[in-house]
Amino acid sequence: MKHLLLIGIGPGDPRQVTYEAVEALRRATLFFVLDKGSNKGELVRLRKAILDRYRPEGGYRLVQVADPQRDAEASDYVAAVQDWHRQRAALYARFILDELGSEDIGAFLLWGEPGLYDSTLRILQLVRERGVSLRLEVIPGISSVQALAARHQVPLNRIGEPLLVLPGRRLAEQGRLDNVMVMLDGQCAFASLDDPELVIYWGAYLGTDDEVLIAGPLQLVKARIMAVREEARARKGWIMDTYLLRRES
Repeated sequence: MKHLLLIGIGPGDPRQVTYEAVEALRRATLFFVLDKGSNKGELVRLRKAILDRYRPEGGYRLVQVADPQRDAEASDYVAAVQDWHRQRAALYARFILDELGSEDIGAFLLWGEPGLYDSTLRILQLVRERGVSLRLEVIPGISSVQALAARHQVPLNRIGEPLLVLPGRRLAEQGRLDNVMVMLDGQCAFASLDDPELVIYWGAYLGTDDEVLIAGPLQLVKARIMAVREEARARKGWIMDTYLLRRES
């Protein structure tokens, strides 16, 4: 049976790695790192910086694997993601079997929180279905949702009111928006909203040296957010951002 740790490492700040995560980092003998291409090489470097901080003595192996690319042009989003997950599962199964010995403890360093908008648990279930026996441990992490609220100094929930968390592609189908956290919005869905009562709390690269925060009435700041976002994406080659939409009145 292969032993794997799924370690939530937060949205970017090494100081937000929990004590439990540090203990897990120190137990692992092998770390799997997915390489998402040259334009996202910084994501690999940030993971290595966390290892340098908490495992300065070394004593582990690092296995870097090229990540399959999802078909971003597919008309059926769900089918495209499912196919992407199957490709990843085949890849994971191969390198887990080839690289992880019986005495090893392998680990994935996962951005944010492993249970929130991260596909690794689903993919490893597909790996199990391919006949690979796994023993998993999941170590929770600070999510971008929590980091965003802390940076803007706002509570996520209000008295007696739910908080809805959804991906950007589902924003347009919502009716009245009162308290909505939006993730994975590559198309800036907020830009199409014209409700004058909405306030946005936006953040990108949370917890890193390049962190950017903008807040204010949506109609007044959305153009600025889009311009800042585009400049940052062009400069760095990638962007991770999250935002809270809230009706304040």
